[in-house]
Amino acid sequence: MVSDVHGNARDLARAGEGADALVCLGDLVLFLDYADHSRGIFPDLFGRENADRIVELRTARRFEEAREFQRGLWEGIGMDKAAAIEKAVRKQYAELFAAFPAPTYATYGNVDMPPLWTEYAGPGTTVLDGQRVEIGGWTFGFVGGGLRTPMRTPYEIGDEEYAAKIEAVGEVDVLCTHIPPEVPELVYDTVARRFERGSRALLDAIRRTRPRYSLFGHVHQPLVRRMRIGATECVNVGHFASSGRPWRLEW
Repeated sequence: MVSDVHGNARDLARAGEGADALVCLGDLVLFLDYADHSRGIFPDLFGRENADRIVELRTARRFEEAREFQRGLWEGIGMDKAAAIEKAVRKQYAELFAAFPAPTYATYGNVDMPPLWTEYAGPGTTVLDGQRVEIGGWTFGFVGGGLRTPMRTPYEIGDEEYAAKIEAVGEVDVLCTHIPPEVPELVYDTVARRFERGSRALLDAIRRTRPRYSLFGHVHQPLVRRMRIGATECVNVGHFASSGRPWRLEW
């Protein structure tokens, strides 16, 4: 089980060793590494110094200034933003999807580009979003993406659309999502020093349907990585980009 891969193809290729299946909860793309500002699509295009500046603005939650700064950078290089980002994402996806073992079950993260996944997912990779699948006799439900934030990452959707996908999954043994339920201890990032967006609909579903596990990622340095909500064990299985270690679920 992995989440928040963010370009770590090397360790991803070994993540499924000894397992019956690999489950990936999204965020394959590395746009900007907040721990190493020299890594990712943004510094590849604009350099380390500009990456330092964008991280500084975002960390200070000066999101409008960050967007204005980025607009100036794109205008300065005279390059079509959407085309340049898609080209860079395609390069990462080609490497990352090739690293998936068979079978892999995957859903999207908030920084992913879902329309491209069908082009890169091989026959051993099953992509699910608002859907269920049986793995080893247990039912797994998958809901991808994130909720809308000032960061405006590629796959953010509205609360109602997200809640509809949670509802479509229904009762399962293992509820797999990219973002956590809306619990302060699970959504607070201790390094970024901010609350990320969790889902109230997910929290309600956990309380109502009582899955064995709720598994997620998204928050890279959570205040609490694991806690129980009623009968459900809630686990943040990331941050794979930095740890390189999968979280194992055995039954």
